[in-house]
Amino acid sequence: MKLLIWSVFALLALLWTGSVLVGIELTAWLTSAMAAGQATDAATSIGQWPAPAWIALWIDPAWVQALQATWMQVMGWMGDGGPVLGYVLGWLVPLAWIAWGVVMLLMLAATAALHLLLRQFHRPLVPGQVQA
Repeated sequence: MKLLIWSVFALLALLWTGSVLVGIELTAWLTSAMAAGQATDAATSIGQWPAPAWIALWIDPAWVQALQATWMQVMGWMGDGGPVLGYVLGWLVPLAWIAWGVVMLLMLAATAALHLLLRQFHRPLVPGQVQA
């Protein structure tokens, strides 16, 4: 059971770390696009992409279209900010790593607490004792 608890922690830690890395890479891309003034061009092209057919199995296509329209609107607003907004987005990378560390500590504390709780309730059998 302890192995299962720590395996789940390791899997969640990998998924969380991967999510943060992807988010940081997207933030870095968006920051460079904002600084170069290319963000609105990218938003327009992203908004015109057709949704893949397999997404219809999981998500309503109308919701995907609404998400694309929202993305285009937000990028249009951000396009007016220019380099100043790119500077502000630069602060998101350190904040993302801080959030990553806080969540990792919380997951580690929860896993350690489960480990200790399991150890407290698990009592080894005394030789000759029959388990009830």
